[in-house]
Amino acid sequence: MTGTIPIRREFHILVVDDDEVSRLLTQEMLGLKHYRVATAGDAEEALSRIREQPPDLILLDVVMPGRSGIELCRELKDDNATRLIPVILVTGLSDRDAKLQGIEAGAEDFLNKPVDPQELFARVKSLLKLKQFTDELENAETVLFSLALGVEARDPYTEGHCARLAEYAAQLGRTMELPEEDVVALRRGGVLHDIGKIAVPDAILRKAGPLDAEEMRVLRRHPEVGEQICRPLRTLYRVLPIIRHHHEHWNGHGYPDGLAGEAIPLLARVLQVVDAYDALTTDRPYKPAWSHHEARSILLNEAKQGWWDASIVHTFLNQMEEQMRRERRAG
Repeated sequence: MTGTIPIRREFHILVVDDDEVSRLLTQEMLGLKHYRVATAGDAEEALSRIREQPPDLILLDVVMPGRSGIELCRELKDDNATRLIPVILVTGLSDRDAKLQGIEAGAEDFLNKPVDPQELFARVKSLLKLKQFTDELENAETVLFSLALGVEARDPYTEGHCARLAEYAAQLGRTMELPEEDVVALRRGGVLHDIGKIAVPDAILRKAGPLDAEEMRVLRRHPEVGEQICRPLRTLYRVLPIIRHHHEHWNGHGYPDGLAGEAIPLLARVLQVVDAYDALTTDRPYKPAWSHHEARSILLNEAKQGWWDASIVHTFLNQMEEQMRRERRAG
């Protein structure tokens, strides 16, 4: 009986320490456990190494000439490209303030000098398991994004819809001065909002005429299906309300839950507006693309009828018109 042999992942660790003896000793100890280890003598060299090849874990000395380990840790955790790399701060300092500063900077763990080999191995092994789990979650997110784009590709009329919504929603979120985590959620929601349409047959998605009652019932299930698909990933928890509620209406006549007014989550209200605008300004089976001026008039009228949050509609239209003015001046 034959089977596949599991491939052991080779973890990459970066050791940052201005003391050459400590640096080489730590490198040698980790090498005994078959980790691939790179070293750096200061923060600048460490950043260069990280840019060349992001490690799975960083062992970072606190006291170094120039930028300290705590300062470098804070910089890494503030950068979206490196914030998920676990950092162990290594220090000979025993005072409580140094550790509190490290915690505030985002460090995952601490080791005291001189480093005990068994403690080093245990802490490294634990954080590398966490990093592997994080990477698997990121891979799962990638699969979901690919699935969402695959759903979009089933309908030739919606080509580029997800990318446009992600950009519109993120820009609008910034204009509204929402926190950056909400802007990220809006960008993700722009891609994932219709992923539940994977459960909707092509005959319904592509139907040129009006849907009958049963077809409409099937279509209206897609927000709930999308939420169910994405719920297992905790990293998408801020996106779930967008997926579920992007078809609710301000007047309570939307679906799936009939929410009204501010009971509709704010991020869902933002995506509703940009989704409606994109539908108006692109070709669909049931209509040609309308101009911005026509779409503006329709959106404002729909807001008066209670479809959308009127304040968000006005903010979005003002943003779009300012952008158009800038483009005209530049052109």
